[in-house]
Amino acid sequence: MKLAAGVSAATTPLVSFSTLSHAMDGRTVLAIPGWEQAAGEHALVLGPSGSGKTTLINIICGLVTPTSGSARIDGMDMTALAPAARDALRRRTIGLVFQTLRLIPALTVRENLALAQHIGRGLHDPAEISALIARVGLAHRADAKPRALSQGEGQRAAIARALITRPRLVVADEPTSALDDSNAAAMIDLLFETATATGATLLVATHDVRIRPRFAKVLTLAPPALQAAA
Repeated sequence: MKLAAGVSAATTPLVSFSTLSHAMDGRTVLAIPGWEQAAGEHALVLGPSGSGKTTLINIICGLVTPTSGSARIDGMDMTALAPAARDALRRRTIGLVFQTLRLIPALTVRENLALAQHIGRGLHDPAEISALIARVGLAHRADAKPRALSQGEGQRAAIARALITRPRLVVADEPTSALDDSNAAAMIDLLFETATATGATLLVATHDVRIRPRFAKVLTLAPPALQAAA
């Protein structure tokens, strides 16, 4: 990673936005003046449906180019990169936990992790896969296919798949919104524990206000009209 003169890796935010906005069909769906998240600083993006959370996640991950402004990931301007460079930055830096789990149904939990490990790091390390599966409490389900998993087991498998690439940043989209109170608390516990164990930083996007107290850093998104007025 090449940094600007006089900037050290220790002081470079892991995630930052500058005058970020995005419009679709002539309508502003996201507007953020600026924001920074340091490595190791777990953060929550909180807002109701329609506030731009999914758009923001897609911009951070290089899946959407904003109408204006920039999103920098690990010191690099994701929004200015060519598609192939965006893909490379995402693969080596970001682990995604989607609301819909997106595990490959024809593969077992172990095989899903092995594929992600190969794509993300060019490795095949069965011992690391087994250790991470055990860490998320799925050792007894390692050779089960996604359709045989409970909802909670599937979420644990999705977290393990995101972490097997050793990302610096784990982005989780609505990981608790469909869970009851006890399971929501357990899911956040798991995210924090596994992120700490692997050295990852969490960025969780949700409308679930129950988990707000768990995060010291919170970016609250209002509907776009209120964002623009703020």
